[in-house]
Order: sequence, then structure tokens, then C-alpha cells
Amino acid sequence: MTGGSPKRLAVLAGCNYPNSGHELQGCINDVLAMRQLLVKRLGFNEGDIELLIDAPNSKVLPTGSNIKKALLGMIERAKAGDILFFHFSGHGTRYPLHKDKRRQEEAVVPCDFNLINDVDFRHIVNRLPVDATLTILSDSCHSGGLIDKEKEQIGPSTVAPRSSPSPSLVATPKAIHFDSVLQHLTSVTNLATTDIGAHLLHAFSEDASLEFQPSTGAPLPQKLKADEGILLSGCQANEYSADMSPSEGGGKAHGAFTSAVLEVMGETKPEEWLSNKEVVMRARGVLKEEGFRQQHPCLYCSDENAAAAFLGMRAAAARDKVSGQQLK
Repeated sequence: MTGGSPKRLAVLAGCNYPNSGHELQGCINDVLAMRQLLVKRLGFNEGDIELLIDAPNSKVLPTGSNIKKALLGMIERAKAGDILFFHFSGHGTRYPLHKDKRRQEEAVVPCDFNLINDVDFRHIVNRLPVDATLTILSDSCHSGGLIDKEKEQIGPSTVAPRSSPSPSLVATPKAIHFDSVLQHLTSVTNLATTDIGAHLLHAFSEDASLEFQPSTGAPLPQKLKADEGILLSGCQANEYSADMSPSEGGGKAHGAFTSAVLEVMGETKPEEWLSNKEVVMRARGVLKEEGFRQQHPCLYCSDENAAAAFLGMRAAAARDKVSGQQLK
């Protein structure tokens, strides 16, 4: 690691899709609450956090191009030892490959429907400097496996008991079905094809996913060495993440997974720290207690990063213990 303290950089993208047939309520609230956690608890500077939301008068909309530009810009600033974080709250989707319809790919859905998929996230992670880490927290449907070929640490094989949903909250799945994505893109491109790549290239050209670009180069290797990509997903690849709205007055709309992570962090004393694995397992416990039957957060990363402190939390805890600060 280079001299001095590591930089802590973040990109937060919240998509509520206002005035559309796919509107959500809690995604902007999610990233605003996450920004508070990063600053108050985890040692991030507000100036090093880029916020992309589709709210009125937003400076930067969370389009596919803007999100990827922000991520690549963050990586370009990074050096060895730096801690990078990307939080996405919004819709996810799965789509069949045009050449092999039996295979499904996972993607997040930016506000302009310019999908960012697991191949894109893998290429982004591959550009990290040595010993820098990129943690992705995706509160979206079908988010398990969003970093292509990353190792499963907590996933479908992790057993979690089922329970009953809470009647005090109204849940909306954070998923847009492939047919709806295709219908939206067809209205933009007027192409008579079910090939999602053709629509994305026609609508977004060089800003479309690398998976569909004609000059992406050699395919990704089937096996990759352990890297510094860390994915905390709101659910398994075949599941839905929930956008929660209070059924009566009081409280704010929120994503179930983001809220669970924030609750886990809020229950941790300033001098304590949690590993990435502990954060996900405790978030699973929170969702179980709140009555979620079919949403199981997952963790994908190397063995070393599974045991590593969530977003450098260990260093922050040690600092707080020495200084005696009581952060809220």
C-alpha cells in the first residue's frame, strides 16, 4: 500500500423511475441513508461520494452511461489499498442470451434502461489497482452473481428458515420482467427483434453493455484468480428484492436489503467491526425477523475478502477505540 491513509471513494445510484409504470418509492431514500452511514461511521468524506438519483433537479441522473462513467472515474482515482464502494438501489432484470436462450444473464436497470450486466461489472473490477477493493451492494432483484465468475460465499446453498411477511409494510418487487424491458426498448428503437443486444446497441451505441459491443476482445477466462471484487446482493439470482412502503403514515419507503444492512451497522458499537460475511448473514437474520420468505441476501468474493472488514470497518473501529469517540 502507498503511504498515507487509504482513500475511501463511493458512487451511490438510486432509481425510483418516477412517472413510469415501474415506479419505486424507496431507492433514493436508500442511497441518501447510505451516504450518511459512510460519512458518520465509515470515514468517507462527502466530497468523495458521487450521488446519482432520478429526482427533480438532480445534478447527475443514474443512466447506464453516467453510472459506468462514475465507476470508471472512481477506479482511475484509486491506488493500492484504497476502498471503493458502489451502491445501486433500483430494478434488476434477467434476460436470455440471443444465441442461447436457455442461459439467463443478470443486470441492473438504470433509469434509461441501458442495462449494466455481470460482464460489465467483471470488466470494471478487473481494472482495479492491486490491493484496492471494490465493494458492490446491489439492492435489486436478480442481483446474485452480478460480478461475473465471482466465488459464492453465501448463496443458494445457504439455508435460511422461512417466515411470514409483515402486514405493516407493502412490498413491491424491484424487478422488471424481460418482456417489459424489451417492450420499452422497442418503443425507443422500433426494431422488430427480441435480441436485447440489438436494441441496446441501436439505442445507446458505444454506451451499451460491453457484452454486446463488437470489439470487446477475447472472452473472459473461465477461471479467474481471487480478486478484489466484493458483491453483497439483496437476493439470489432467481429471487426478488423488495421495495418497502409503510402501509400507514409514518416512516420512509426503503429497500428491504439496504434497510437491513443499515440496521446491522446501527446495532454495532463504534469500537466493533464486522466482516463482509457477518454483514450479509446478519442482514439475512434481519429480513427473516421482518417476515421476508423469498429474499436471501448473498455474498460473492474471495475467501480472504469474505473475512475482511466491511468497507474497512476494522480500521475505523480501531481509530474510534483509541480516540474514545462515540459516533452516531
